[in-house]
Amino acid sequence: MTEPAFRWGLLGAARIARALIPAIREAGGEVAFVGVRDPQSARAQAFAQEWGVQVAGTYEDLIAADVHAVYNPLPNDAHLPWTLAALRAGKHVLTEKPLTLNAAEAQQLADAAAGTGGTLLEAFAYRFQPHILRIVELVRSGTLGDVRSVHGAFGFHMTNPDDFRWNAAQGGGALFDVGTYPVNLMRLLLGEPQAVTATARWTDAGPDEGVGGIDVALSGTLEFGGALASLDCAFDWTEPSVSRLTVVGTLGTLDVPRVYHSHTHEPVTLHLNVGGQETHEAFPPSNGYARMVTHFQRLARGQEPALYPPADAVAQARVLDALYASARTGVRVQLPRT
Repeated sequence: MTEPAFRWGLLGAARIARALIPAIREAGGEVAFVGVRDPQSARAQAFAQEWGVQVAGTYEDLIAADVHAVYNPLPNDAHLPWTLAALRAGKHVLTEKPLTLNAAEAQQLADAAAGTGGTLLEAFAYRFQPHILRIVELVRSGTLGDVRSVHGAFGFHMTNPDDFRWNAAQGGGALFDVGTYPVNLMRLLLGEPQAVTATARWTDAGPDEGVGGIDVALSGTLEFGGALASLDCAFDWTEPSVSRLTVVGTLGTLDVPRVYHSHTHEPVTLHLNVGGQETHEAFPPSNGYARMVTHFQRLARGQEPALYPPADAVAQARVLDALYASARTGVRVQLPRT
């Protein structure tokens, strides 16, 4: 007997939703409902026509709709209230990164998911890519020896002055956007850091002066016992995009350009040097969004265990909290042992 289609509702018509619609369809799901602030707006109607979906009402209408899951790609400050509303309405929820604005909010969502039995996943699609799985295998297997250094860089030149990512009140800033990826991958490779230090270049309002005071760039160091990891992220780099990971171990090195891309259209190549022997592993184009959606749907249906339970998102938020605290105060911040 054929299983009925997994029905999705999308909160808003954000740019990232354009990546999820084909991914949902590729994974065998159905985009059944799109909720927007103004269903009658020209923008909403154009979105519906372009993607062949039904813009059927407001955010509130979507929460009440007959769907299995809700995808929340709204601005960062809207992740907590609308994800919480969806969970309480009995929906499973896939929420864009960062899951929330801080660890306390992330724990609130984790508790809500546990209380309702809903599936909750932070939408890091990049980590479902085959090249990421291979990087994890190389590091954890000891192929590089004991890891001594990891460097992750992700940034681009953001030119749209109206983008919410320039707005502190909406959870803007480079760390919450591009910086989340290197932090997430470092944790995936090395576990949880013991302490962090960070510095940032802030917009004119400064780090503590409300709207407008966002980190246009942030650099940090994460301490993982014998390994040190360094992070660089920014909105004002001159190149269109920088996305790179370098791992140095006692036996070899690994370098991966374009590492954080969730939907690759060109091969991603891992450059490995162990004992002076260079090898290169190329991975063909792949859609991490579709792989993520497939896992989410199977998880929601009880067909496989969670690869990244809500506790992982809470731990991620703790590291982001610590990096921001260090960047604001100029002091090293220790993380609690878990």
